[in-house]
Amino acid sequence: MQRNDPRFLPQIRQSLYTAVLSDVLDELGFPDQAMPPSIRPLDDDLTLAGFARTGLYREVFRSVPDENPYELEIALVDDLKPDEIAVFGCCGSHRIAPWGELLSTASRARGAAGCVTDGMVRDIRAIRAMRFPVFHGGIAPLDSKGRGKVAEIDTPIRCGGVAVATGDLVVGDADGVVVVPRAVEEDALRRAFAKVTGENTTR
Repeated sequence: MQRNDPRFLPQIRQSLYTAVLSDVLDELGFPDQAMPPSIRPLDDDLTLAGFARTGLYREVFRSVPDENPYELEIALVDDLKPDEIAVFGCCGSHRIAPWGELLSTASRARGAAGCVTDGMVRDIRAIRAMRFPVFHGGIAPLDSKGRGKVAEIDTPIRCGGVAVATGDLVVGDADGVVVVPRAVEEDALRRAFAKVTGENTTR
């Protein structure tokens, strides 16, 4: 199935899951595409499937007067298209909480599919109430101002130690998050659908 098929993402969301995608990526020689167990969903009942839009955070240790530390972060969110996922790599920092209720609301309004970050998230009750899929490296009340800022957007990053490029297929569920590189996407999905069909037959 090709990306331009309107059934592409709905079938992935309905039929596939991260464990089977991780298995087939292992078979294809990509054993490091599953994010670590520290990256968890805010809501275990929600699944995530869409295309990455990447942002690379770096730590900072002071606020600069008259500087807008949110400029690139907001630029990425404002440019999100339907079925895209904001993927923010924070190098696992516990000082940076790049995601909260306002960005979730703005992303949902643009039709985005969710957010994945190895940084912190906040406003979690509000995000859970809106049932917007967010996968995170921890929960904290911290503002990123004075602690971190986006250095680049739409650049290759690592999130949870996994290489992610803008446009990569990202799938998340209660077991975690898997990134499917574009180079092996077609083969990986073909194998995954076949594996699920075989498993269903066995059941």
